[in-house]
Amino acid sequence: QVPLVESGGGSVQSGGSLTLSCKASVPTYTAYSMAWFRQAPGKEREAVATIDSLRTTTYTDSVKGRFTISQDNVKNTLVLEMNSLKSEDTAMYYCAAATDKTRWFYDTDPIRRYNYWGQGTQVTVSS
Repeated sequence: QVPLVESGGGSVQSGGSLTLSCKASVPTYTAYSMAWFRQAPGKEREAVATIDSLRTTTYTDSVKGRFTISQDNVKNTLVLEMNSLKSEDTAMYYCAAATDKTRWFYDTDPIRRYNYWGQGTQVTVSS
């Protein structure tokens, strides 16, 4: 069973909106953090938005004020609302969860700290 399944990606024009959802088969309340990452062709995977167990959120500078991350522990779902989309937001978007205590507290690599990953959903923004 795939632990994380993303949905909601698609093609949209610049300035448009999309909402990504991630359904988890593991209880999201057990996660130290959940996050959305993205990877564009030829570029490294980057963290777009994160939310921790205290509901503290972080965003990469390029999406601040445009994206909103939220987590529903009843539905075991992570959501990323994306507004005012730009062509540079085009990428494969991945949902991730950090439930491994050792990796979360001791690993310094921001990607390795997350031990569950979805298969990704493509977002394409045309100008």
